[in-house]
Amino acid sequence: MTPIKGYQYLSKMLPANCRYYPTCSEYAKWQFEFNAPHKALAASTLRILRCNQLFDGGIDYPVVTFTPPRHEALRELNGFSGKMKIIYWFVPKDEKRSQYYVIKDFDAINNSQT
Repeated sequence: MTPIKGYQYLSKMLPANCRYYPTCSEYAKWQFEFNAPHKALAASTLRILRCNQLFDGGIDYPVVTFTPPRHEALRELNGFSGKMKIIYWFVPKDEKRSQYYVIKDFDAINNSQT
């Protein structure tokens, strides 16, 4: 994660030129947060290879495999810790609900820092 954060810090000084949303570095960061390292590396590498003039670009959220916790566990956690801050949303990709798109709630992050 440190090399990605370093790249993001340096890239703020350069003009934006990523063809996708979220940017390739943000995509890689999310992949490494939610996937196994080998899967995250493969997905991030393929995404960077697609970030060129031969592809249209556009919105391309990371897809992760996720098993949601039981509802009882969420109630216990919420009762123990109070309010939960939601930073990421997991949106089902298919009807089997085995794979999810990861979407970051930047508004929640900005409101929690105030």
